[in-house]
Amino acid sequence: MAMYTMVPFGRRSDSLVSLFDQMERSFWKDTGTSFSSFPTDIRDEGDKFTLSAELPGFHKEDIHLSLDGGVLTISAQHEENNEQKDEKGSYLCRERHYGSYQRSFSISGIQENAISASYENGVLKLTLPKETPVVPAARQINIQ
Repeated sequence: MAMYTMVPFGRRSDSLVSLFDQMERSFWKDTGTSFSSFPTDIRDEGDKFTLSAELPGFHKEDIHLSLDGGVLTISAQHEENNEQKDEKGSYLCRERHYGSYQRSFSISGIQENAISASYENGVLKLTLPKETPVVPAARQINIQ
């Protein structure tokens, strides 16, 4: 299986998603913040791929993995409210943070039923075992 099949969807420059991504990058360029994706590393380890996705600040329960039609989708959603009130109950500070991320990957050539995942210290790790190629058995053909 070639590595290019593990490249995330939505990287085409002529797509509507790309247009919104460019607008978002332009708007947030001074802060270096991006809300549409998360850093991901994919390593080919011979008989399997290992995918590591950085999702700091999320709890395991905030992260969802789904498979549909040869596509693996990782989504994470987090909401946080920080309220500080004085003795009278008036707000001194009230902040709300919301983050939602989603990325999809083609997993053709992967054993879907053998995929495993773990989450530790803000890093989601997936093990994606490669399908074993089926080699047709050699046979002799008799000449008549």
